[in-house]
Amino acid sequence: MDGLRRYPQGTTWARRGLTPVLRRVSKRREVSSIVAITPDGRLYARHVRTSTSSRCVIQALRFFRQKVGTTLLLVWDRLNAHRSRATIASLAAQPQDYAAAYLPAYAPELDPEEQCNALVKRAMANALPGSVDDLHRLARREFSRLKRRPKMITSFFRHAGLSVAGLP
Repeated sequence: MDGLRRYPQGTTWARRGLTPVLRRVSKRREVSSIVAITPDGRLYARHVRTSTSSRCVIQALRFFRQKVGTTLLLVWDRLNAHRSRATIASLAAQPQDYAAAYLPAYAPELDPEEQCNALVKRAMANALPGSVDDLHRLARREFSRLKRRPKMITSFFRHAGLSVAGLP
C-alpha cells in the first residue's frame, strides 16, 4: 500500500532563470493504493481517496481473492491496517482463503510491491494534477500501464529474492 500526493517529487523542469514554484495543497496522502501482484505477472489495484484503514484493506482483500481465485499469500509490511484487530479477525474467519507473512521492519527491498509503487511514482514524478480526482485518474492510468507489463512485475519478485512456486 502506498500513498500518492498532488505535488511532484523529484526533478522538475523550467526555463533557465525561472525557478518553478509548486505549492503543496496538503501534507497528507490524498489517494492511497492497495496493490496485489502475482508471481506470474498479474496486477490488481484498488485506490481510495483516504488513508488506508483496516476497512479498506479487508474490502481490497475480498476483491483480490475474487479476482485471483486461489488462496492468497499476503506478504505484508508492518502497516497498522495490516495488524489491526479487524483485519486479523477477518483473515482468521477465512483461513482457507488467506495466509499472511510479515516482512521484517524497515525492509522495503524484500517487498516486491514496493518496486511496483516506485515505478508508478517515478512515472508520475512531474505530474501536477489540479484535483484529487485528477490524481486518482492518473494513478489508475499508471497502474493500468504497469499491468500490461507482466515481465516487469515478475522481475519485482526476483529483485526481492523471493522464491515462489511458479515463478518463471
